[in-house]
Amino acid sequence: MARGMLEVLLANVQGIRDKDFLAKMNPYVVIRYGNQECTSSVARGEGKKRVWNEKLTFNAEYPGGEDHKYKLTFQIMDNHKTSHHVFVGETTIYVKDVVSLGVETGKAELRRGKYRVVLPDNTYSGEICVAVTFTHIL
Repeated sequence: MARGMLEVLLANVQGIRDKDFLAKMNPYVVIRYGNQECTSSVARGEGKKRVWNEKLTFNAEYPGGEDHKYKLTFQIMDNHKTSHHVFVGETTIYVKDVVSLGVETGKAELRRGKYRVVLPDNTYSGEICVAVTFTHIL
């Protein structure tokens, strides 16, 4: 079994709808890979585009069993200061090909790209921009 590091560059999000008309949205992201979880900081900026430019890392193995283990789930949340945190939407990226190629070549990447955000009502609003790199560790 090969091991490595999966690095996620969380770049920005744009075009998502504010859930609360009275308060400014403070989005952050909970990223899950298998049984691992990382939480980003709250994005900077105002208006339609919010920026993180933050790197988060996960341990990865290949082969790692079922295909569902090779997905990154990005849950976008709104950090309300006075109440509970609100789920805004999510995106899923499958990274099995990146991991398997990285095991063969030492390193593989999924270049920065935009992925549509699925809202709780199964409609789309906005995009999250991320990049993924897998580095094989000997």
